[in-house]
Amino acid sequence: MSWYRNTVWFVKGLREYTRGGYESASKHFNPADVEVDVAGRSFLVTGANSGIGKATAKEIARRGGTVHLVCRNKERAEVAREEIVTETGNQNIFLHIVDISNPKEIWKFAEKFRNEHKLNVLINNAGCMVNNRELTEDGLEKNFATNTLGTYIMTTALVPLLEKAADARVITVSSGGMLVQKLNISDLQSGNGPFDGTMVYAQNKRQQVVLTEQWAKAHRNIHFSVMHPGWADTPAVRSSMPDFYERMKNSLRTEAQGADTVLWLAVSAAATKLPSGLFFQDRQPVPTHLPLAYTHSPPEDEEKLMEVLEEFSQKFKSVSPG
Repeated sequence: MSWYRNTVWFVKGLREYTRGGYESASKHFNPADVEVDVAGRSFLVTGANSGIGKATAKEIARRGGTVHLVCRNKERAEVAREEIVTETGNQNIFLHIVDISNPKEIWKFAEKFRNEHKLNVLINNAGCMVNNRELTEDGLEKNFATNTLGTYIMTTALVPLLEKAADARVITVSSGGMLVQKLNISDLQSGNGPFDGTMVYAQNKRQQVVLTEQWAKAHRNIHFSVMHPGWADTPAVRSSMPDFYERMKNSLRTEAQGADTVLWLAVSAAATKLPSGLFFQDRQPVPTHLPLAYTHSPPEDEEKLMEVLEEFSQKFKSVSPG
């Protein structure tokens, strides 16, 4: 069954997720959607020192937005910030060093940020695919800590700030890989059975889709969306999926093509005319399940995911400094 699901994902991806899929889809884009001035609006992008995060931050900067780069590695982040400032001429690019796999750090950052800044748009882009089971210093499986819990805490901690803003939005960068996974709340930290980093990542990405749907129901004044960037040539893909990269490198999207729908969701008026909570690919809402796939979850499982993440979240909040 796992082989079949992976084959479906791969064949589907050959058609839609590659550079050719983007070029075909982009013929139907309205260029005016993203030809906007966002001066005076504040954007926070996690994982912004490379790949899709940096490409998104750069395009927002070109349009005059104030951009907060949230990155783990200080040296690479400073290089990225300098590149964005130099290429765009926008000086309103601010750097924050935060490890998204460390929930205490996220709480500390978010509490400080809420007191010092305004925020119109949060872009949850940071992620990882660790192919062997690793634990963080808090004893959390690293993929879960970064992709799921980190995204949950960053978003819920900044929701009070977003609720004060005009046209507030939250965009989470997921993956089409989630289509091969059904939400599994019984083993969130992948401690049972063999560890498959690709499938753990896909499970985390399914969890992000569920989070987005649940947040959309709970916070009506904020527009939530989640998206698949396609298969893009990024440092993360090269390092985490070397075999896949070698096989597909001539067909991968550019970083800017992968970031296009993130940018569209972040700045266009067209995006917020669509309902909150949808999953997007190439500027269009798309299904969150493959036809005939057994990946649908009962509502109680989705509610349980939110409860468990809230319990984790509060545990780390109570011990955060400051």
